[in-house]
Amino acid sequence: MAQKKRILSGMRPTGPLHLGNLYGALANWVTMQDEYDCFFFIADWHALTSDYEDTNHINGYIRTLMIDWLSTGLSPEKSTLFLQSRIKEHAELFVILSMITPVPWLERNPTYKDQITQLSNKDLSTFGFLGYPVLQAADIIIYKAFGVPVGMDQVPHVEITREIARRFNYFYGNVFPEPEAILTETPKILGIDRRKMSKSYNNAIYLSDPPEEISAKVSGMITDPQRARRSDPGNPDVCNVFEFHKLYTDPETVETINRDCRSAQIGCVECKKKMGGNLIKALAPIREKRIYYEAHPDLVEDIIVEGSNRARKVAGATMEEVRGAVKI
Repeated sequence: MAQKKRILSGMRPTGPLHLGNLYGALANWVTMQDEYDCFFFIADWHALTSDYEDTNHINGYIRTLMIDWLSTGLSPEKSTLFLQSRIKEHAELFVILSMITPVPWLERNPTYKDQITQLSNKDLSTFGFLGYPVLQAADIIIYKAFGVPVGMDQVPHVEITREIARRFNYFYGNVFPEPEAILTETPKILGIDRRKMSKSYNNAIYLSDPPEEISAKVSGMITDPQRARRSDPGNPDVCNVFEFHKLYTDPETVETINRDCRSAQIGCVECKKKMGGNLIKALAPIREKRIYYEAHPDLVEDIIVEGSNRARKVAGATMEEVRGAVKI
């Protein structure tokens, strides 16, 4: 039987996950578990790059994030689920890679420039923030991952990892494969205000939201901005609620809503109620699993410990190779 190719990805523990996270990454991760040897990690050191001033919530967010993962279908039997900071080899490789990574490579990183603009309320003039792509490269290549599942906007992250691996191999010999970006298609899903769904925008529907909270958020969703009255024809093509219907409503009903909205046979309030009910029903299995894991915190910790131990063995073997190649 052919050995599965290894992939790796991670998330920062910055709060509960929302539907954007589910469709932007998690849903793809779950389906990849049967095809690949999956390593998924909670990137708590990466959380420090922008939130270093207040770390009080990180430990709680770690548990919340793992429960979100488990509730949506990530399995410790199928994947290695671990915590970055428990694998000290990441830090050791980061130090070595930082010695060979040119500063201009980091300064041209598009995410570096974008986040400095977006997070102007935070002081990001730190070495850790500038150098986070080097730590990210260490996270990936220490497991000799074949690929990294990403959206198109994250391809530059994988490319700089490839450049760093290539430079290491040039100096010290072929230790690391160059990981590929595995592009994943994601549905168009926006926040309740039609902007990108984000914690910072306060426009997200969270996987942990109770039904009454979901109903309240759906009722406040922006629909067709040109439809001022119930009797006005609507345009589903510009309506965010209709995009949600495509995900949570059966195709025949979607077609009916598409037709009735354009002819003003259905109003936005009724349309939202239908979608909200379907959304609550779709998230019910996740909610049930979440209740179970929240009631069993020791089990969650055991999963983190076991996954971290498994990851550490792989990372340790790689670092033996690295030390031998660098001759230190």
